Amino acid sequence: MRVGLLTREYPPGVYGGAGVHVEFLARELRPLVDLAVHAWGEPDGREDGVHWHRPALPADANDALRALSVDLSMAAALGDRDLVHSHTWYTNLAGHLAKLQHGVPHVVTCHSLEPLRPWKAEQLGGGYALSGWAERTALASADAVVAVSHGMRDDILACYPELDAARVRVVHNGIDTRLYAPDPGTDVLTRLRIDPDRPYVLFVGRITRQKGVPHLLRAARHLEPGTQLVLCAGAADTPELAEEFRLAHEELDAGRKGVHWIPQMLDRPDIVQLLTHAAAFVCPSVYEPLGIVNLEAMACGTPVVASAVGGIPEVVEDGVTGVLVPYDEKEPERFELRLAQALNEVVGDPAGARRMGAAGRRRAVEEFGWDRVAGRTAELYREICATGE
Repeated sequence: MRVGLLTREYPPGVYGGAGVHVEFLARELRPLVDLAVHAWGEPDGREDGVHWHRPALPADANDALRALSVDLSMAAALGDRDLVHSHTWYTNLAGHLAKLQHGVPHVVTCHSLEPLRPWKAEQLGGGYALSGWAERTALASADAVVAVSHGMRDDILACYPELDAARVRVVHNGIDTRLYAPDPGTDVLTRLRIDPDRPYVLFVGRITRQKGVPHLLRAARHLEPGTQLVLCAGAADTPELAEEFRLAHEELDAGRKGVHWIPQMLDRPDIVQLLTHAAAFVCPSVYEPLGIVNLEAMACGTPVVASAVGGIPEVVEDGVTGVLVPYDEKEPERFELRLAQALNEVVGDPAGARRMGAAGRRRAVEEFGWDRVAGRTAELYREICATGE
């Protein structure tokens, strides 16, 4: 079976969870199908079977229009595939056009939903209407829609009630527990000037409304004085959001010691070491279909304190591998206080934190392997192609 995997992000240009998903899914799918990856970017010759596409519009054009120009390029290049599988709205329309043009089945994996991310209008302007249109059009005619969690499946059917529920399948995200495993070294901490003798809370993610970073910065005011806060946060959606974050960070940094902001993207081994030594990993997202980063923390043996939204409760077992904090957008201050309290409780109980970390590692190894994800995905491909014959 010849499969075209369509993605905006692919190594070395991975900046979010969807990119991580595609990177590891592609690796595990290659022994199972004849795979061709179509991604945004410049050819680099690092990997066979990867085809790169660039926007056909100038850099000052609307980002959504630039994305749709890439979709046209991808669709034109998929004539030799038996099935196409698109990830995120950036490539959904490419899959839809390939289905129409080449008469092949189209599978969509939803990593988020445009109707549930209204803040994207800040980034895309009028292009937000285009991104929503592309997603809605692709899902309406897709042969199968993959949700990365049961919570995500519920959201898909709520946002798009016209979809046949039988076509919406759940295949959880995965984690490579060989790459994400405890690292006893401390050289990265030393290089980043993080005190290894003081506990720290770690956040890793983009500066976007979705990740709830402003909530975390306000919650951090209530952390115990001896606790450090490490923010691996960059790639802001807009210059305005970047400035908002910078000012909030400066205010927090002026009021307490041990606030470390790392805006540059770190290599995976650096992140693994930071995750390993964190007293707690924090995920304050206001919207999260699953949250691969929580799996990464668990695989490194670190307890997770996270908002109880979307698919996070399907990953983080409350009281066992971490602590879940209820989120209500109408009561942000209450959420922030509860978040700080949960972090203080975990950090203040090192023995309990170690138990949660060990339980998280076991759960990641036993339930979220990428080989299982790829196997279920390939099985779905075969089912769809057999049905269409």
